[in-house]
Amino acid sequence: MTERSLHTQPVALSPAQRAFLLRLSPAEVDCAIAVMLKILDGKCKMPPHEARIMTAVYDVVRHRPALALGADCHRMIATARAENAQRYRADVYEARVLAETRISRPVMKAFKATLRMHGVLPGRNHQTSPGSF
Repeated sequence: MTERSLHTQPVALSPAQRAFLLRLSPAEVDCAIAVMLKILDGKCKMPPHEARIMTAVYDVVRHRPALALGADCHRMIATARAENAQRYRADVYEARVLAETRISRPVMKAFKATLRMHGVLPGRNHQTSPGSF
């Protein structure tokens, strides 16, 4: 699977998963935005199938209100996805680093745990390495 397919071919989510995602808090929407930025800058340590799931999560929640991240991140993501992500990698990296400073590690870990608990991401036995964001 190519890096480009991670963000251009998201997986299909069930109606129940989509309904759950539409109830995420603004802080959790921030987490989805930050993960999408990390996927696009090539630094995401998630297995490819989880990155594709997170791309689908972002697609569901991108129109939901966020707490600290917003239109500038969405524009960056849309541009990088529509064109060659490599061309925008440095800009996406800067946006991702800034996004990560606005989200505490416990908030991100709780977000991923919630997605696992609700069956959006695979269970912990398939989890990425400790400390991956």
